[in-house]
Amino acid sequence: MNSSDADVGRKQRFDRLVGVWHRDMYRYAVWLCRDPAIAEDVVQEAMLRAWKSLDGLRDDAAAKQWVLTIVRRENARYFERKRLETVDIDNLTASQAVMLAESSDSDLDDVRQAIYRLEDDYREPLVLQVLMGHSTKEIAELMDIKPGAVLTRLHRARHKLKDEIGEGAAP
Repeated sequence: MNSSDADVGRKQRFDRLVGVWHRDMYRYAVWLCRDPAIAEDVVQEAMLRAWKSLDGLRDDAAAKQWVLTIVRRENARYFERKRLETVDIDNLTASQAVMLAESSDSDLDDVRQAIYRLEDDYREPLVLQVLMGHSTKEIAELMDIKPGAVLTRLHRARHKLKDEIGEGAAP
């Protein structure tokens, strides 16, 4: 097999194992960083890192967990490297102040915002379970914690949401 055949085979393997998870990677990144533009950057870096380390993936069945772990780590790297600009809310212009006051009247937006306000330790397993459909065991592997800790965090996340949203709304 010559090098061009090997390159084609590697690209096909990448597309089959990593490319199919692009939408899930993006959705997960948005929930982690809360910003679609940053999520795009995180996913691009994750895709590049996955390409470079594709040969290290030994079990093709573990590809989804592998790429989501890469997204999680790239998100952490992004925020380690980048110092986000802060804004003094007391000195906003009129147009900026209007954006802060903008509120949604949709129940879905209320739930989404309540999830965004959860601490990372609670938001991440909840999103992995509810949005991404991962099992407790898979979440434990992705987050490098014990399954019991995942269950505890999920329980606490749901209670925090219930307290914030109210008894009448189910997250």
